[in-house]
Amino acid sequence: MFEIFETRYRHVMKTITIGLIGFGTIGTGVVKLLQDNGEVIENRLGAKLFLKKIADLDITTPRLVAVDKHLLTMDAKTILNDPEISIVIELMGGYEPARSFILEAIRKGKNVVTANKALLATYGNEIFLAAEAEQVDVGFEASVGGTIPIIKTLKESLAANHIKSIFGIINGTANYVLSKMTDEKKSFQVVLKEAQKLGFAEADPTFDIEGIDTAHKLSITLSLAYGKRVRLEDLHREGISGISPQDIEFARELGYRIKLLAIAIMRDDCIEARIHPTMIPLSHLLANVNGNFNAFHIVGDAADSVFLYGQGAGMMPTASAVVSDVIDISRNLQRGVSGRVPARSLRENVIDDIKLMPFEEIVTNYYIRLSALDRPGVLSRIAGILGAHDISIAAVIQKGRQKAGPVPIVMTTHKSKEENIQKAITEIDQLEIIHGKTMLIRIEDERL
Repeated sequence: MFEIFETRYRHVMKTITIGLIGFGTIGTGVVKLLQDNGEVIENRLGAKLFLKKIADLDITTPRLVAVDKHLLTMDAKTILNDPEISIVIELMGGYEPARSFILEAIRKGKNVVTANKALLATYGNEIFLAAEAEQVDVGFEASVGGTIPIIKTLKESLAANHIKSIFGIINGTANYVLSKMTDEKKSFQVVLKEAQKLGFAEADPTFDIEGIDTAHKLSITLSLAYGKRVRLEDLHREGISGISPQDIEFARELGYRIKLLAIAIMRDDCIEARIHPTMIPLSHLLANVNGNFNAFHIVGDAADSVFLYGQGAGMMPTASAVVSDVIDISRNLQRGVSGRVPARSLRENVIDDIKLMPFEEIVTNYYIRLSALDRPGVLSRIAGILGAHDISIAAVIQKGRQKAGPVPIVMTTHKSKEENIQKAITEIDQLEIIHGKTMLIRIEDERL
């Protein structure tokens, strides 16, 4: 009996040695978490996590945590070449040299934990294939949704499900801006400047407000949900910079809030995937996710609805997700196993390219806001164009008449095809009675 016990647990390690590349905000959070919660981690893991080395180009600027100066190095190779280090945490961001460091760590038989969503969205296929070939693990929970366990949920909790749909608010900056515009009735530019002053938005906010960051995260999420390779450039993406207080007020009047959503829907033999501002009913849980919080609404064929909510970014929430991956991998190391749960839930040799529905073929409801001269017959001309393109009007809002100048006209449609709505809007915008460019926002409302 004791011989069986001894054999079964002969791989148990009392210390797991870690190297950290990148000592910025998130790296600082990881060190702080290991220091502050080291005892609870050790009790849960049954082993000690030993941070042997920290590599960063800047090792002189004081951080929020105190570390022995002998832990610090400017040479990441010190970590990659150390045979005692079994887990490398990459938190430097960017494509290179992060990609090269991760691949080298894998080639040397080291497990990797990263929060680098842009890298995984672009080079994930190469990294995951290399990890499986070398029989090491790659943890990337922090790359999507911050502290929200969306990766683990899709890889493990919902592994028996066909994922019917995913709707996600997965960029805290965009959600903060839209929330403040809605609650305080301020313009996009005013709120963005405030967000930058408070540190919720970068000096160059393009990645956040134009949906690029969201596209990185949706690419990773799609890959997990459907076990497919995804090309980032194939995802339809729109940002929030065109949203005005006027649109937000009309949305409120119609019973909606505007959110930047990442959407994935299973459609027979293909997946509908898109990122854009979306009107959702005030009663929907996602409509009430405000500030810089993130959330996912997932529907599985067996599990039905699953809702995940939490901090999508920030030093400690992201550090929490990073360390959770370190603990998972450490448990594997203690048992002498790797690849117990494949990186993308399926073995790499059975993963093929995702088949996406062409964006022009999607069918949904639409909000249309146009600025038209207040003349007799205007509505009938617009309705005629919509009807000619097989678009049925659900509701119309026309504000008070003016003696001169255009007035806003808002319409919502029944289910319509994207290709048809785009052709109709192009034709409408050419009318002499229309001023400026027509605003189009998609509506996701199961009641319509």
